[in-house]
Amino acid sequence: MVYRKNMGFMESWARAIGGTLIVACSLAQIGPTLLGLVLAASGAVTALTGLIGFCPACAMAGRKPRESPR
Repeated sequence: MVYRKNMGFMESWARAIGGTLIVACSLAQIGPTLLGLVLAASGAVTALTGLIGFCPACAMAGRKPRESPR
């Protein structure tokens, strides 16, 4: 898959940390119910987009790849 990152460094880390917290909180507080698993899956997707630095939803909305200042 060829893609260009469309998130900056801070947004990527915020998504990775936030997604991990969503997974942990949903499984710890709600448990392995249907709702807990759906929330954990959405947190996992959020964390994954943060780790790779590419968000397909942002790309479909027309967000341009971020250029780093040099």
